[in-house]
Amino acid sequence: MKIYDISMDIHEDMMVYKNKQEKKPKIKVAKDHTTGNSYESVITMELHTGTHIDAPLHMIEGGTTMESYDLESFIRKCKVLDLTDIENRITKAALQEKNIVKGDFVLFKTKNSFAAEFDFQFVFLEKSGAIYLKEIGIEGVGIDALGIERDQPQHETHKTLLNHGIMIIEGLQLKDVEEGEYTLIAPPLKIRNVEAAPTRALLIK
Repeated sequence: MKIYDISMDIHEDMMVYKNKQEKKPKIKVAKDHTTGNSYESVITMELHTGTHIDAPLHMIEGGTTMESYDLESFIRKCKVLDLTDIENRITKAALQEKNIVKGDFVLFKTKNSFAAEFDFQFVFLEKSGAIYLKEIGIEGVGIDALGIERDQPQHETHKTLLNHGIMIIEGLQLKDVEEGEYTLIAPPLKIRNVEAAPTRALLIK
């Protein structure tokens, strides 16, 4: 058995969406051993920081929150698809070359996994690819970018997936993972009434 940690490290200088400083987490020491007998810290960060799961409310007015997902949704079989040859966007044509069937949970390994800094031209799932996945009837999709779409003003990819109960995981780290079938373990933090939650995502081979 081999375990892969496919989560981003959380720290103050981590990569964040579009390099926006306000999106970087803040970690503050509340108490240390010079002021008491314990060491305690406080973290402030957006729920879309690092590796995280989106719920429908993120892009759909009146959409459901993280509680709408069953625990079984986060612990399941999945397929890692190697799309590292794609330079810009993941389309229906690209996905038709892969073995994707109804009920699958697919993770996209792209050139994003090899970027040390935020790339404003990151590989993303384009509208036609999202519609294709919806038509197949997959249950979830993950990508190695901090967003599953880019430069789509109407957020067609998010809405196509979330409107049909397809879970989205963003911010995966798949550099060291080969294409194939794995067990995904990615339970999010148990936060009520929110549109997203950070997760520690693992793959087991």
